[in-house]
Amino acid sequence: MALDTIVQLKDVTIYQDDHLVLSAVNIHISKGDFIYLIGKTGSGKSSLLKTLYGELPLRQGEGFVADFNLNNLKRKQIPFLRRKLGIVFQDFELLGDRNVNDNLLFVLRATGWKNKREMSERMQEVLEKVGLGTKGYKMPHELSGGEQQRVAVARALLNDPDLILADEPTGNLDPATTEEILTLLHNISKNGRAVLMATHDYVHLKKFSSHVIRCENNTVSTE
Repeated sequence: MALDTIVQLKDVTIYQDDHLVLSAVNIHISKGDFIYLIGKTGSGKSSLLKTLYGELPLRQGEGFVADFNLNNLKRKQIPFLRRKLGIVFQDFELLGDRNVNDNLLFVLRATGWKNKREMSERMQEVLEKVGLGTKGYKMPHELSGGEQQRVAVARALLNDPDLILADEPTGNLDPATTEEILTLLHNISKNGRAVLMATHDYVHLKKFSSHVIRCENNTVSTE
């Protein structure tokens, strides 16, 4: 594989339990790529993402993500794979009983950070990257939907991932806020990270032209 390859799937078949979801999946993603993953609800987008972050085991074909071989990925390796990935969900998944800083701190501790000064600096750094440098002491309910999604993006950046997986990250946002989050994710890819964004809203594709992976009829095509 080339040095800048982040994802390589060759002739992959994806199952959810015993149900065939996608077959003949061939995907290559390099550093700095911004790629839309499109398809109707139920077309296999989430199953593909789950395969990339180790939630669904790879049974057929060859798969590499961030230097991890998905074919023989052991359960104890999954946390290490996920440290190289940043995952952003549609519904933010912030912990409502703690402020923004403590949401970020929770992730840092869970992924092995120990030094308090380094943790504090890293949290401030990622909040500033997403335009929330002064919001660390706010509770999630005090933030708008767009701000909560920015916190989710900041959380995904904490461990300086090779790849951001965004699963319908703008599904709960209004059009103006959607554009802000899209711009933010595009800028992240320009800084060398790969971004794979699942969406069923094709309007996004017109705002920011980019590579497209389409899930349809149990197969995947690239455009």
